[in-house]
Amino acid sequence: MGAPVRVVLVHGSQLSGAQWWRYAALLGPDVELAVPDLPAHGSRRDEAFTWERALEVVGDAVEGGTPGLPVVLVGHSLGGYLALAWAAEHPRRLAGLGLLGASAVPAGPGAALYRAIAGVEQRLGVDRMSRALDRQFAALLPEELAHVIKEAGYGFDGIPAAWAGVMGRCRPEMLADVTAPVLLVNGQLDQLRVDVRRYARAARSARWVRVVTVRHGLHVFPLTHPHETAAALWELVTSARRPSG
Repeated sequence: MGAPVRVVLVHGSQLSGAQWWRYAALLGPDVELAVPDLPAHGSRRDEAFTWERALEVVGDAVEGGTPGLPVVLVGHSLGGYLALAWAAEHPRRLAGLGLLGASAVPAGPGAALYRAIAGVEQRLGVDRMSRALDRQFAALLPEELAHVIKEAGYGFDGIPAAWAGVMGRCRPEMLADVTAPVLLVNGQLDQLRVDVRRYARAARSARWVRVVTVRHGLHVFPLTHPHETAAALWELVTSARRPSG
């Protein structure tokens, strides 16, 4: 076993901390794992989503562990953009930053992707979206994981506010002063990877930057390709154990 590291995994929109159900075993016993639920999701489903409150939840997860442990902050999709925003406000706090499926610039033409996601979900409504996600995860995931995610429930009410925050606030240049190593992981078939090189260039203060593409991965690759994702994250964990210098 190595020196302990705290890893905070922030889920994507609609889902909850349950999406990381397999990661405690994959990352190992010397990792202190935190999987917070964002406002309007999971155990906080009845709480209104605001960008400020979401960043507060992320910050509580970063600071809430064993004192003195190095912290690696990782987010998927919406969680990735929130991790980016939190790191930009605390550029020297983290020992590692991982952005998963969060490498598209949510402005200009690229914002159409985000508006389309939010628009479709709102038109379908909660019941139809829930059934659609149940079918999707039943087809893509092991039965036990699909059941865990279904039981945790989906969050839809916060989507307009969440993605408005992403589109209005998040840009690659927010990485400029982050000193921690930066890992950018995307599915090969995920449209939200289109600006990954711009994100990598923006992280000019990072100790190192690595871009990883998960072969055949869709946007939900952290769920469908957990071993590949955990292997990429392990580089951040290993780096966090080494003193900077």
